[in-house]
Amino acid sequence: MTDAPSLRHLAHALDTGETTSRALVETCLERIADPAGEGQRVYLKLHATAARQAADAFDQLRQSGLHPHPLAGVPISIKDLLDEAGQVTRAGSRLLADAAPAERDALVVTRLRAAGLIVLGRTNMTEFAFSGVGLNPHHGTPLNPWDRATGRIPGGSSSGAAVSVTDGMAYAAIGTDTGGSCRIPAAVCGLVGFKPTARRVPRDGVFPLAYSLDSVGPLARTVDDCAMLDAILSGTPMEPLPAGSDVAGLRLGVPTTVGLDGMDADVTAAFTRALDRLSQAGARIIEVPVPAIAALADLNAQGGLSAAESYAIHRTRLAEAAEAFDPRVRVRIERGAAMGAADLVDVQRGRIDLSRQFHDALAPFDAFVWPTVPTVAPPVDALRAEADYVAINMRMLRNPSVVNMMDACALSLPCHTPGDAPVGLMLIGPHGGDRRLLALAQAVEGAVGTAAIGQAP
Repeated sequence: MTDAPSLRHLAHALDTGETTSRALVETCLERIADPAGEGQRVYLKLHATAARQAADAFDQLRQSGLHPHPLAGVPISIKDLLDEAGQVTRAGSRLLADAAPAERDALVVTRLRAAGLIVLGRTNMTEFAFSGVGLNPHHGTPLNPWDRATGRIPGGSSSGAAVSVTDGMAYAAIGTDTGGSCRIPAAVCGLVGFKPTARRVPRDGVFPLAYSLDSVGPLARTVDDCAMLDAILSGTPMEPLPAGSDVAGLRLGVPTTVGLDGMDADVTAAFTRALDRLSQAGARIIEVPVPAIAALADLNAQGGLSAAESYAIHRTRLAEAAEAFDPRVRVRIERGAAMGAADLVDVQRGRIDLSRQFHDALAPFDAFVWPTVPTVAPPVDALRAEADYVAINMRMLRNPSVVNMMDACALSLPCHTPGDAPVGLMLIGPHGGDRRLLALAQAVEGAVGTAAIGQAP
């Protein structure tokens, strides 16, 4: 992983003339073009000419004494699910290669451009966002920066988003999260990933996986980076995070139901160390059973909302060109065909009841704390057998998908020792408690001693 400055540091460097937007863009483009790097697997479409033109325009504004948005001129990437006017939204699939270009930007892209952020290009992903491991047989799979020699998974579905940031091909990325697709790649690649309360960030112009569960969120190097981007995405003022967020006195619940099962040695060590540091900093760590979490397995036994809603979206494509799908994605979508209307109503009503129980259990705490995923990134080769793929994919999705089903918000931040395998610490907040959770996460970030971010553009 390359050292890189935080977005706040970049904003200061641009404002003071320490760097230029054009220099930032050229640095990213150079890394994308590196034949020994992951650029060809990270970006499905690159907007190099437009990025350079936009960078020059923002540099001229600043040279004229004008002060645009603090992040104006910072290059970012967007996932291949987000519409851009004149571009084809392929959703990581070859099925949509000949689709009509989008007529307008997705609303979140409009907001990013209005803030002056430069969209460098569209990043690779699991086809139709339906996997937690990040493999893509059509466009290749970007490899995890932690251990490229072994060839480990990047996490999914926002695989290219994460690697674009770790490798300095963008200074932040926008992904989507239906069952962990921002938080999983952030966790296994050593980044921060934020999943907002779904309704806070508009999904107009975002290709859906499951209407009920989809959310749009950032991947970046710090909690503050994610907070700045969240303000833009949600259309709220870019104000400082709520004051009074100190680890001392926090009540952090650790659900003992399901989420701590099957942790590998690396995750166990990092998670235990993080809890110890939080306790030493004055937080109260309280283990608590949450039976509603265990009940999700039965509720989703037939595939749940993801299968039912994705089948509704793709049933015509399946009838016309089933062979063109990634077979591993297709089989998950096809599970929805067996669900009847009554089954779907049962899941929808069951979700409401379990979400209420979950939030009742969460209410006495400032946040729940879990390992984002119970294992470090496995090698791609470990997923070759179908049974192994299914088991690993479900293991990666298990913890983060709880948040989507409970309609809550969550953030994953690194909690491993620098140099070790990346491990994510997930903080879970209540529905609508996004800014409070971000403030809490910023305090936790300092307490657990995450890896330092480079300070030179």
